[in-house]
Amino acid sequence: MFIIGIILGAAVVVFVLQNIASVSVAFLVWQFNGSLAVLIILAILVGMIISWLLAIPDMLRLSDLKNHNKKLQNDLEDHRQKLAEAENKISHTPDPIVIEKTIIVEKE
Repeated sequence: MFIIGIILGAAVVVFVLQNIASVSVAFLVWQFNGSLAVLIILAILVGMIISWLLAIPDMLRLSDLKNHNKKLQNDLEDHRQKLAEAENKISHTPDPIVIEKTIIVEKE
């Protein structure tokens, strides 16, 4: 990861050195003067910040879903344990004794 950072840093330095021309950028009532490289890097950073801010609701929803999923898994495990206990209890009970009673009624 460190090597990737060094490569990206070197690429930014080369980009800045190759784009040192001074430019003027106007947006609504503002006007910016500066090097092309600095303005492009600022635009990229603003885009990254906006993207991060737009992703916050999805990250919060994903966190809520993970918590809900964990609760459901715990509930499922509890129910499995109760089922196993009930099956164990049923298997250890003696077989029921069946007594049949037959009533015979004579017809006249």
